[in-house]
Amino acid sequence: MEKPNEVSRRDFIKNSTGAAVALSIPSIIPASAFGANDKVRVAVLGVNGRGQSHISGFNNLANVEVATFCDPDNNILQTRAKEFETKTGKKVKTENDLRKVFDDKSIDAVSIATPNHWHALATIWACQAGKDVYVEKPGSHNLHEGRKMIEAANKYKRVVQHGVQLRSSEALKEAVKHLRDGLIGNVYMARGLVYKWRPDIGDRGTEAVPAGLNYDIWTGPAEMKPFSKNYVHYDWHWHWNYGNGDIGNQGIHETDMCMWGLGVESFPEKITSSGGKFLWNDAKETPEVLSSSFVYPKEKKIIEFEVRPWMTNDEGGMGIGNIFYGSEGYMVVKGYDFYETFLGKEKKPGPTRKAGGDHFKNFIDAVVARDPKLLNGPVETAHLSSGLAHLGNIAYRTGRALTFDPKAEKFVGDDEANKMLTRKYRSPYSLPGVV
Repeated sequence: MEKPNEVSRRDFIKNSTGAAVALSIPSIIPASAFGANDKVRVAVLGVNGRGQSHISGFNNLANVEVATFCDPDNNILQTRAKEFETKTGKKVKTENDLRKVFDDKSIDAVSIATPNHWHALATIWACQAGKDVYVEKPGSHNLHEGRKMIEAANKYKRVVQHGVQLRSSEALKEAVKHLRDGLIGNVYMARGLVYKWRPDIGDRGTEAVPAGLNYDIWTGPAEMKPFSKNYVHYDWHWHWNYGNGDIGNQGIHETDMCMWGLGVESFPEKITSSGGKFLWNDAKETPEVLSSSFVYPKEKKIIEFEVRPWMTNDEGGMGIGNIFYGSEGYMVVKGYDFYETFLGKEKKPGPTRKAGGDHFKNFIDAVVARDPKLLNGPVETAHLSSGLAHLGNIAYRTGRALTFDPKAEKFVGDDEANKMLTRKYRSPYSLPGVV
């Protein structure tokens, strides 16, 4: 039972003013406000695909209660709730409308695993409602949204973690330290690879919205289109209205690793992309094959990024990951938790390590401490790594080399490209001009 001069941690952290006080003068807040027995109540938004990993990841933490599932597809929602109850013996609240989750004062944090087009708006609304946020990659669907996410997190003093879990890998933290310390010399180039098996998805046309799906909420801020199974549930990734292709899907892990490893903390000035659909005559809009270059002339660094969809060779022994090139050797990063190095002209094996980490735990640790500085994947990474993919896609869609002003976050002398930095939003799911 609380003493009269104490406040529960749950009530305290939902108050953004209280959070600001906690950060500036923490000694005023009694230690019991962050009591070990007071669990962080989490709602998972989007439970079809990646959301299942969110459910298990948070449920594995002793100081977390997975309290609510939210999904506009009631069939999937109720299936996941039953599965969770069978596995854990616990019931969860279910909601179809994420706005009701934000209104629920008992929820401390939301975990967003919706389609890409919902990520930024859901994050901003959650921040405004006093919730902390774990948001899947890409943090944004377009570049403008990423900047608004940063503004919302800062204004409402929220803890916002971007789902680039490789940043919590102990091995990759060590790898980046090697790059900083000069193990492979002057690191001038990073290469990101996404070679995944992406088959023909066909063209299933349009049909009536299936029973149990709230298609209005699923569509959210995107343009309303007639329902198609080519969108719901997974293949929305390959349509510009909802997704960002594989550079903006799996590729965000690699764009993030490229920027982290090179130590660049802004956008490039020169962007080129080429590619297209060469294999399948299906409903995909995004390119199957994409090769992009991002040049940082002042820093004398370059990022190369490549997406391949089908039969291909590996590079450096892997098909999903990164290669860093330096004056004294190179480093290969495989997946989320392994690196190896090769030094000198003879390519002698150097330091290597495999070790993971818990990105969900890192988020909860920062929530409890009310300290965003503890985050391995802070909201800024959502803007930068996602934004890099957006710039590559814009260069592909315009079909020309582009010059970008990293400070203004605008293309130089290109109105068509600048229009693609944001989108038209569908009321009432509009991104606020002032968060």
